[in-house]
Amino acid sequence: MGGVLRADPLWVETFTGLRMNQFKRLVRVVRERGGQGPGKGRGRGRPWCLALPEQVLLVAVYYRTNLTMRQLAPLFGICPATVCRIIQRLGPLLALEPAPRPAEAAERLWIVDGTLIPVRDRTVGASSKNYHFSANVQVIIDADTRLVMATGRPAPGNKVDAQVWRDSGLPAQCQNVTVLADGAYFNTGLVVPHRRRAGKALLRAQEEDNAEHRRVRARIEHAFARMKNYKILRDCRQKGSGLHHAVQAVAHMHNLALTA
Repeated sequence: MGGVLRADPLWVETFTGLRMNQFKRLVRVVRERGGQGPGKGRGRGRPWCLALPEQVLLVAVYYRTNLTMRQLAPLFGICPATVCRIIQRLGPLLALEPAPRPAEAAERLWIVDGTLIPVRDRTVGASSKNYHFSANVQVIIDADTRLVMATGRPAPGNKVDAQVWRDSGLPAQCQNVTVLADGAYFNTGLVVPHRRRAGKALLRAQEEDNAEHRRVRARIEHAFARMKNYKILRDCRQKGSGLHHAVQAVAHMHNLALTA
């Protein structure tokens, strides 16, 4: 029995949240990164049973719906083992492209925050404040464009944002850029709200600064909400680097949805 889903506009837009032109850009990126695989003119090996667009669609549908391998298999007319192999092979190729350094870096405003993602892999996550076994993932967005600029590798969810930020390697990517953060990033060199001291109220100007800070910083919460439309970020069953690849792929698709 053949599969139901094919890379045509109806299924692409319904199951991935991307328009067809955005999906084609995603397929092109995967092809340029070597996703075409074995076949005529591409080295030895048996060709995949699905064409590359269907393979990319499968991975995007998996991240969007978080269906199991057994549920995805009949939709594409393949076995669960093949679904697993396609996801493991193409997942890293959907990763977010490194953000180019803006020409006017000193004039840009980025926002950073961490989000907790429930995971099943006990080597990646930890019991955290959302009452789940979760991983902390740091995400940077551009305040003007709302595009994801970079994401950090997942850390156990019981670590505070400031510690995860310092260990993520992301500070090196933010040199000469103003980065906004919440109060959890105190003493990290980022722009954080004014702190209320014990027994001492904030000045009116400081209260106004904090209100503006909250208004701008809310944009990253909106970005998290859009990214978590991909249900893989609500309950990730992937092991090892699977969560990192999923976050990177979702960030890539989130950016495509905003720009294409």
